[in-house]
Amino acid sequence: MKNLIERAKITAYQLLRKSEKYTKTDMVYLTKGGFWLGVGQIISSVAIFSLAIAFANLMSQETYGTYKYVLSITGLLTILTLRGVDSAVLQSVARNFEGVLIPALKTRIRWGLLSATSSICIAIYYYINGNNTLAISFLIASGFLPFIDSFGIYNALLNGKKLFHLSATYAAISQIGSAITMAGSLFFTKNLFTILFVYFLSWTLFRFVFFMVTIKKFPPNNKIDPETIPYGKHSSLINIFDALVSSVDGLIVFHYLGSVNLAIYSFALAPVVQIRGLLNNIPTLAIPKLSARSSIEIEVVLRKRILALFALGAFISLAYILVAPYIYQIFFPKYIDSVFSSQLFSLAIALSLPQVIFGSTVGSKLTLIPKKMLYLWNIPGVIFIISVLTLIGAFGVNGVIFSRLLSITSGFVINCIIWKKIKKIEAESMLKI
Repeated sequence: MKNLIERAKITAYQLLRKSEKYTKTDMVYLTKGGFWLGVGQIISSVAIFSLAIAFANLMSQETYGTYKYVLSITGLLTILTLRGVDSAVLQSVARNFEGVLIPALKTRIRWGLLSATSSICIAIYYYINGNNTLAISFLIASGFLPFIDSFGIYNALLNGKKLFHLSATYAAISQIGSAITMAGSLFFTKNLFTILFVYFLSWTLFRFVFFMVTIKKFPPNNKIDPETIPYGKHSSLINIFDALVSSVDGLIVFHYLGSVNLAIYSFALAPVVQIRGLLNNIPTLAIPKLSARSSIEIEVVLRKRILALFALGAFISLAYILVAPYIYQIFFPKYIDSVFSSQLFSLAIALSLPQVIFGSTVGSKLTLIPKKMLYLWNIPGVIFIISVLTLIGAFGVNGVIFSRLLSITSGFVINCIIWKKIKKIEAESMLKI
């Protein structure tokens, strides 16, 4: 039996290597890394989907809308914790500069104190205006904001070292553990404050535990690239509008359409967001490999992959449009009003697949891009905010979704411009040599 398994492994290895002639990709690396990340993402998606069912059936639309509003605002506040530092650390670890991990964590936590202070200020604002519900909610959040995202930096070390199986395992355990804790609290209480406290506490604890486990199992070396944190800060700043897009929509929908419509909007996004979540593995797999390749090598296969991924995304989008009504009838009967909006948002799958691989390609050459040019990445966020404020009054939730699609498309165009500049810079460097 053992010999049979070994032969099967050898045969699979040989087939993967032969396929590289056509895919122009390291298929062994992609299969190993992609398998673990894919399994982790699937497990996480199942946990999130199960929790969504619990929310849809156990919590009122108004309370759920308020819960999502608080998470939207706190999502905006975590921008201050310098999210871009993680990507910079990942690239540094891939080049064996692991010593930057702890300084990067301390930097994120220090900046996170601004998030906590901002949350307290928002709590005071709502208290003065007589909204004790939101005042207490933001006060609860303030105690966790410096840490909840910052401790997740352990993933940069694991993924930079290509330990995808551990990254996926820890992520899956965190997601399942948090989902079980949240679902348990929903069964025992519908109290918004308890649910928020459980959410922030569970995620902070899981990330802290796995951070400690990671640095104990894989103590970082003492090599430090002094450019890592400065570039992480620049990356955070240039992507500030992109980060805004992921959270500001909840604020706008809550303000203009109310908590019930925010709940409807959130459930319109939920299934598609989970499908798109499977795409998150592409940058994780791609950046360690692409960082070592020249733009000329990458360019050879990039266009073909973009077209192929667009076709695959279009197929997935169409399939989802057909099955969406049945998904909502079975699992989210209180949110039938979300079906059309969800079908419209599914077009993001077709648009995102090419954008994700292209964005990974550009991101792998971050240090080559002139810093002033990186601010072009703010344009999609600006377009989103302007278009959503223009369209929400006339088209409601669907106006917000159309704005999201427009933002994704503009992001692809910006990456095209930046990629052209990267090729020019590398070509000029080779001529000097």
